[in-house]
Amino acid sequence: QVQLVESGGGLVQTGGSLRLSCAISGRTSFSSFAMGWFRQAPGTEREFVATISWGGTNTYYADSVKGRFTISRDNAKNTVYLQMNSLESVDTAVYYCAADARYSGSDWRPTYWGQGTQVTVSS
Repeated sequence: QVQLVESGGGLVQTGGSLRLSCAISGRTSFSSFAMGWFRQAPGTEREFVATISWGGTNTYYADSVKGRFTISRDNAKNTVYLQMNSLESVDTAVYYCAADARYSGSDWRPTYWGQGTQVTVSS
């Protein structure tokens, strides 16, 4: 059983920063999973944000966050991060952590999902 737990969401002003964290638990090896983030704003479909490969060598970002968001991982802590800078109101959404044995770009279809954490950017 793989469990993902996100943290770090909250309310921030336009132009501000937040760092999301996602810890994985269960009888599993964190380094065997590619990790990533998706988000879903009210009334919209869930959309891809970023992925990172098993060792962290490769990353892939949605065009909408490229240059502002950074995904990283610490395999010793079984944790993946999403550093979000220069936040805009359009970034307001529930952010979901995800994991899968496979790694890919925007066509990534992960198997495991967290419960989500709310990020609200106010103007």
